Amino acid sequence: MATVELRFSPLPEHVRTARLVAAAMARRAGVDEAVLDEVRLAVGEACSRAVGLHQAGGITAPVRVALIEEEKQFSIEVGDEAPHATAAAPGVPGTAGEPDAEGEDEMGLAVISGLVDDVEVTADADGGQIRMSWPTLPTTLLP
Repeated sequence: MATVELRFSPLPEHVRTARLVAAAMARRAGVDEAVLDEVRLAVGEACSRAVGLHQAGGITAPVRVALIEEEKQFSIEVGDEAPHATAAAPGVPGTAGEPDAEGEDEMGLAVISGLVDDVEVTADADGGQIRMSWPTLPTTLLP
């Protein structure tokens, strides 16, 4: 199992780099070429969401992205350090005291859920994480 970790300042201009790295790693891991655009879009959405949460909360800590190559799947974890409301629906984080940010947060999560079949969202007062996974092709089928 190989893991690449990327950390970047919570600035929108760094999201593109995270998307490019994620797509390159997904291709290398054996994710089907037909879903690489979905990987790019989902990672872009998750990273944009994390950047927005950091900026709204005045958090300067870096956004964390882990790219994990496993035997039969490729996973990406995008983590933020923004406090999330504990009263949010299970599996759907919101930001405390920020109704507009909460609506944008839910919209971003809906987009990600539409792009990725295997997605898990966790959040608490210390931050949140989105874990997305895609199956990989057996190495005998790779070009």
